[in-house]
Amino acid sequence: MSGMHTAFDLSFAHTEGRWARPGSWVGAPYPDVRIYQEIARTAERSGVDLLFFGDGSGIPDTWRGSMDAALEWGIQWPRQDMSPVVASMAAVTEKIGFGLTYSSTFAHPFTVARLLNSLDHVTNGRLAFNVVASARGADAANYGFAERMDHDERYDRMSEFMTVCRALWASVPKEAIIADRETGRFADASLIHPINHEGAHFRVKGPLASMPSPQGAPVLIQAGNSPKGIETSAAFVELVFGFGGSVAGQLRHREALDAALLRAGRDAAGVGILWATQVIIGRSEREATERRDEVAAFWDPEAVGAFLSHNVGFDFATLPERFTLAELVAEVTAAQGAQGGFVGALVAELGEETTVTRTELFEHGWQHATGLDHTLCGTAASVADLLEENFAAIGGRGGYMFSSPLAAPSGFGDIAELLVPELRRRGALAPQYPGRTLRENLAA
Repeated sequence: MSGMHTAFDLSFAHTEGRWARPGSWVGAPYPDVRIYQEIARTAERSGVDLLFFGDGSGIPDTWRGSMDAALEWGIQWPRQDMSPVVASMAAVTEKIGFGLTYSSTFAHPFTVARLLNSLDHVTNGRLAFNVVASARGADAANYGFAERMDHDERYDRMSEFMTVCRALWASVPKEAIIADRETGRFADASLIHPINHEGAHFRVKGPLASMPSPQGAPVLIQAGNSPKGIETSAAFVELVFGFGGSVAGQLRHREALDAALLRAGRDAAGVGILWATQVIIGRSEREATERRDEVAAFWDPEAVGAFLSHNVGFDFATLPERFTLAELVAEVTAAQGAQGGFVGALVAELGEETTVTRTELFEHGWQHATGLDHTLCGTAASVADLLEENFAAIGGRGGYMFSSPLAAPSGFGDIAELLVPELRRRGALAPQYPGRTLRENLAA
């Protein structure tokens, strides 16, 4: 069994009250790139494989049909386009990789393929692309959609989007570039061809008007854990961002992914899952617990409602006093919301026929919003014990995507400087940057 790979999820290093934690963003308020550069340098010294940025382009407004709660409490906003930040982080590092997110529901594949090709050059082959199918109404409204696209149609569009991107990245092969200074010939035109794609969602002539990038294409990541999402991504995914919640949930996801990969004619052993894992590290158990209590104290009920409603794509304020989880799934499905994530994890834990009250649902929702339902809290040694135990129980193949609810950059600094070295000392981690590119490093 290969060792763990590690990543940092920097998507929300400033939202949900993190910006106000003692010692957070001091002298360099968000979005100052110096904080991100500091995190990148620290993470690289410890051998973290990947720094990851999720994305969303709308201000949450599903809860009560208003964005007021999200604006007041800083829920999932503000969000910048992180591609320039990745370029700035790449300039102060040499080995660590970077993951960027764009939505196949709203973006055009030619624009995304060209941008990511350019960033793979800027990072010298250290880029990954996380493609998402967006379920959020606030995002859809910013791109001219009156309503959200049907769940399955979003994934059909993703499939075609990725077909176009991959064809564009392959349309100018490395062998086509001659660059002969004596003759002046730059390329062999016979090796470069339009892709002439005509599909249900896109018409793209191609080829990509760019140089072939160091990796040929970015490492491809996908985070969907609905059956349709897993099936769609099996054709192209190289690394999965998973939300297990429990060993049983992790094993279900792994089993579903393996089966989909086999149906797609691919080697399931080559696709790892990085499990979303919030971590609070203290130099003592008491310090870690005190930090955990600080996080719990932030959340106002309106902030919880805004968080859940935005991420699921369903207004939880409309729920009756009592309902079964099957009825909740039906309501979310009718609203074209996300069937995985919080709702999927709740169904997996309690069963569809379970009846819950609004109060009980929001108690689970509070745990989900705070991340405390999947937070490992303790010293580096005690958290490393839990990670090793979990990794063995799920059969390896992947690792962990760490997030921190604490101050930036110190929360991630403690993970990089205390937890990661402890795991490396135990021999639990994959080799540190054995290759030249991110794809090579993740394959080790």
